[in-house]
Amino acid sequence: PFLAALGASLFVRSVSGVTPTPAGERLGDYARSIQRLLDDAASELGKQRALSGELAVGASTTVAGHVLPALLAQFQVREPQVAVRVEVGNTDVVLEHVRRGACALGMVEGHPRAPGIRFEPFLDDELVLLVGQNTHYGIRTLADLTRVPLLRREPGSGTRAVVERALAKAGLGKGALTRTVELGSTEALLSGVAAGMGVAFVSRWSARAHLAAGLVRIVPRLDIVIRRTFFWAFASGASHGLAASFHAFVQSCPLPSP
Repeated sequence: PFLAALGASLFVRSVSGVTPTPAGERLGDYARSIQRLLDDAASELGKQRALSGELAVGASTTVAGHVLPALLAQFQVREPQVAVRVEVGNTDVVLEHVRRGACALGMVEGHPRAPGIRFEPFLDDELVLLVGQNTHYGIRTLADLTRVPLLRREPGSGTRAVVERALAKAGLGKGALTRTVELGSTEALLSGVAAGMGVAFVSRWSARAHLAAGLVRIVPRLDIVIRRTFFWAFASGASHGLAASFHAFVQSCPLPSP
């Protein structure tokens, strides 16, 4: 009776599968809103009951190293009986963990897209060009990046995807950057920059300690601003259990700043 009352088709079948119609997508939005209200009600009414079990979170390297620890520390003060496991990897790896159910939720960066995954914006970030404190490449314009070593993350990294997209938009496609060095972690990028290996675009979150210690500096006045968003990643459908509790807890916290 309910579906008949809608008076609209919700799905379209084709040789490639089933896809929702605009009406189906809208109904899905309503269903998720209802589920969130139910989750909020369950969380509110269950506050007297201590949570327990294991919370498995997948996090890309920037989030895992510089955003997530403070949030988990606060969560464990409130829920001391919850064990926490964090799986760290680049964005592609984390999304695969979430898709397979190895992690109840993920926290990733870049412009993530993946079938079977629902994304929700979490926190804003900016990528800045860093150079070693005692390294002098004379970078004054973006074109100067074609003559200096550019350190970058591995394929599958959300940071790398965002940087490549921004540089291509500014006229520096992959073919223009011939002196590149590929490193498998943000810490390796920072250490390489500090040692004078080259320059790198790095998250302000990740660079805080190195900037404060005077090991690296930001190249000023470049005609480019690279902003991105960290995202929650959930398996399609409503989150529940410890994942929903942690998500609701973080949403109630004041967001940190880099």
